Amino acid sequence: MTYFRVQSPKAVLFASLFGLFCFFLSSPTKAEIGAHILIDAKSGDVLYESQSTRKWYPASLTKIMTAYVTLKAVRDERITMTSPVVQSKNSISEPPSKMGFKVGTQLTVDAALKIIMIKSANDVAVALGEAVLGSEAAFIAEMNREAKRLGMRNTRFVNPHGLPDNAQVSTARDMALLARAFWYDFPEARQIYKHPGIKFGRKPLRSANRFFLQRVPGANGMKTGYICNSGYNVAATATRRGRTLIAVVLGARSGLERTAFTRELMDKGFKKRGSRINVASLTGSSGNPPADGYCRRNKKPGVEAMMARFDMQPKAKRGFLSALAPTDDPGSVLRPGTAAVSKKSPASAMDSVTLPNGKTDWNAVLDRTIGPERLEYRPITVTTGVPRGAAVVARLPADGVPLPTAKPRLAQAAVVADQADQGQAEEVNPQAAAQPAYGSLFRKGKGFAVPVPTPSPRQSP
Repeated sequence: MTYFRVQSPKAVLFASLFGLFCFFLSSPTKAEIGAHILIDAKSGDVLYESQSTRKWYPASLTKIMTAYVTLKAVRDERITMTSPVVQSKNSISEPPSKMGFKVGTQLTVDAALKIIMIKSANDVAVALGEAVLGSEAAFIAEMNREAKRLGMRNTRFVNPHGLPDNAQVSTARDMALLARAFWYDFPEARQIYKHPGIKFGRKPLRSANRFFLQRVPGANGMKTGYICNSGYNVAATATRRGRTLIAVVLGARSGLERTAFTRELMDKGFKKRGSRINVASLTGSSGNPPADGYCRRNKKPGVEAMMARFDMQPKAKRGFLSALAPTDDPGSVLRPGTAAVSKKSPASAMDSVTLPNGKTDWNAVLDRTIGPERLEYRPITVTTGVPRGAAVVARLPADGVPLPTAKPRLAQAAVVADQADQGQAEEVNPQAAAQPAYGSLFRKGKGFAVPVPTPSPRQSP
């Protein structure tokens, strides 16, 4: 005879809850971010990271290396900040985002750097590379040499802007190395990427990083990027009480999620001290880039999901049973060793970001997921043309690629002398004339974050 043991209602309830608990522990959660890393800029200590050695498409984070190679050429006295950058047939052929200047339009290296770091114009990135090394191919080769020198083991560049090309890959770890070198090797260049926008004529061109710059305490900025295959990327820095952190976030589902996640990383990181892992010691590759169409598989989160995940207002405490209860909330998270905890935003939170007409109050959403606006939006003015006394390209070569003057200091001196002979010396800006012709942006004798190899004696002239 078979006997059945009748369980009490409490035992049945406990068994059911325990089963749900085990189910949620074994169920994977949807990834919101592809890869990320947060490091201490000074020590290189890794404070937080996830899949930081997985290969990923850098998108316009590529332009950090474009700016790095350019500023290194300025520091090496090969070009000046006022050297001409010319829109060529090759550069204007790049797709948007772009400035679209006519072929032959000239602007300074300084203006070009501001345009690529703030507006992220792809055509100007190519024109800048052509001006620095004479051709786009030569510039890309230099980008890869610098990547190797910096220890970016899983990075390969095939263009200077980051437009889609599956051969162009990097990792969050490699981009953190680059951002750290850029931060320390060219500290004066922080004045370039700290601005939330540029103004060209009457046209304002806003930076995709403006909310981070305007709302996150201590934000310094750096560079954002986006292509469908990468999702929303950013390399960002923030400084608080003399300490600087560098975050690289790859594969966010929206610009808002990218910025809110970066803000959250920064807030957590400034509370943490030290680490046993250094960014330079992270080795290997933890995976291949995402399959094509990454953005189409990872739909942008809605307002309610963003408020559930990133709302900085205190949330109401929930009971044990409600914490274990199943939920369809897309904001639910699962942490190792814990039950599934619903982070569904209370009705009051959604009410606070909804206008009387039922539409979303986006300023309120930004206030609660990123932070209240701390700085006024003030774009900087950028113009075409080169100043009097700078080396000017008289004509373009046959292939339409501008070649900078080999000896800009001598060229500037010749222009000033010619003006003096014609009685026009008083029209020359005395401050500009007093400035060194090149390298004036950077302090002499300051070493690089990663030592530059000494040239081989056999290769010396």
